[in-house]
Amino acid sequence: MVFGLRTVRGTLAPVLVLAGVLAGCTAAPDGDAKASRTADASGKARAATAPSGGAIGAAGSACELPVTFDVAKDWKPKAVDSTPASKGASGSDDDLASDIADAILHQGPVTAACEIDAKPAGNIGFLRVWTGSPGNADARSVLRAFVAAEDNTSDEHYRTVKAGALSGVEVEYVYTSKLLDEKKKERALAVSTPDGPVVLHLGGMDTAEHEAMLPAYELAKRTLRRA
Repeated sequence: MVFGLRTVRGTLAPVLVLAGVLAGCTAAPDGDAKASRTADASGKARAATAPSGGAIGAAGSACELPVTFDVAKDWKPKAVDSTPASKGASGSDDDLASDIADAILHQGPVTAACEIDAKPAGNIGFLRVWTGSPGNADARSVLRAFVAAEDNTSDEHYRTVKAGALSGVEVEYVYTSKLLDEKKKERALAVSTPDGPVVLHLGGMDTAEHEAMLPAYELAKRTLRRA
């Protein structure tokens, strides 16, 4: 999904026109968002990271989260309101839209908390942050449940990673859209915190957009800290 999570509340129309939005969206990359390549101490090339546009996660930031991390320059973060919508009359369009919105806002054991829009930087997609309740679930279990809840996924590759100051689990996989009959790459990272698990997910309109946005994901991953 490439449309904003916040758009699904209160009306059914954005859900019904999703196919048209996905088919018609194109954008050219912004020159200022080009990735910079760095090298580690051993001289081996590291994955590209985008220039930072500031951090989110701390109290008073655009999204208050159990973690903090840097957002790529020109990407726009916004908190997601995951409060359950009030129900209308039984069988009404508002009631149906509310059910769809609530389903979109929850994926497996986590709930949408923040979406960071790439469009101002010239790409079509979001880096989304999902959070869960405190408990004993480890990051790998949370991530597996998150991917399983997305449906239509394949070729999952999990690995333990260092995410900034935290240890986490990362997955790369392929998502198949039944709506568009297309496959695209996606990626997600899960970490555990005392305040509950956190999942960072990078999708994109298609695989080309996904790969173009990877430097922003890598920036978030490398600067991840507990809030």
